[in-house]
Amino acid sequence: MDVQTQTVAVGDLEFTVRTCGPATAPAVLLLHGFPNDGTCYDAVVARLHESGLRTIVPDQRGYSPGARPTDVDAYRVEHLVTDAVGILDALGVHHALAVGHDWGALVAWHLAGRHPDRLTGLVVASVGHPSAIAASLAQDDDQRRRSSYIPGFIDASAEDRLLADDGKALRDLVPDDSVLPLLERPALTGALNWYRANFTGDIAGNLACPPIEVPTTMVWSDGDPALGRGQAEASGRYVYSDYRFSELHGVDHWVPQNAAPSLASEIALRSATW
Repeated sequence: MDVQTQTVAVGDLEFTVRTCGPATAPAVLLLHGFPNDGTCYDAVVARLHESGLRTIVPDQRGYSPGARPTDVDAYRVEHLVTDAVGILDALGVHHALAVGHDWGALVAWHLAGRHPDRLTGLVVASVGHPSAIAASLAQDDDQRRRSSYIPGFIDASAEDRLLADDGKALRDLVPDDSVLPLLERPALTGALNWYRANFTGDIAGNLACPPIEVPTTMVWSDGDPALGRGQAEASGRYVYSDYRFSELHGVDHWVPQNAAPSLASEIALRSATW
């Protein structure tokens, strides 16, 4: 199947969105994390198309050239959720399975918590329920150590450090070319503003998310240096529906790129249970 790239307007913002599959097929909304754009899911969506699913993959706020507000507060998680709903509305999609990795997982959790009527299910990779994350940051020394990089993404010099030497620090992070759009400062600032808007001040309040009442799969990889087992396993406490915990062995943080077959299988399985 041919992937179509289109511009989707949501309010005053315009998002780059890649879609593929029949309009009548079950829809899967895939939300990327930092520092990837939506192309990080390329190997995943190819497998989902073989399963007869329709895929919708936006470049989110800050990553899409037409969706880069300058106000840091414009990147609070509630606005990111509104974007996701707006993209579904603009495409005429009433129900979708939400998939998220890294920051996209946080958005997907909130989407499920705030708009369960729009979802057939939820598959999240790496990042657990926001309340589990907040609790781990407050109580778990292991997770605090793993998250010690975050202040470096919040301070004003972050762009200079990450873009130095032709963006070597960013290029070394990611195993594919999905990082390339962030090698331009406006895009990188937009992406870093996700951290600045949500991981300063009252972090627990910023991340506060309702319990989840849609069928959910949590995918966690035991080689992830940034997200520990505690926050992943604790996520089941916040799901009041069918819940599956899937552990990937020998896989690092970059689940969409380095474990595409496994992630696609979990998505197809969750889609089939609707």
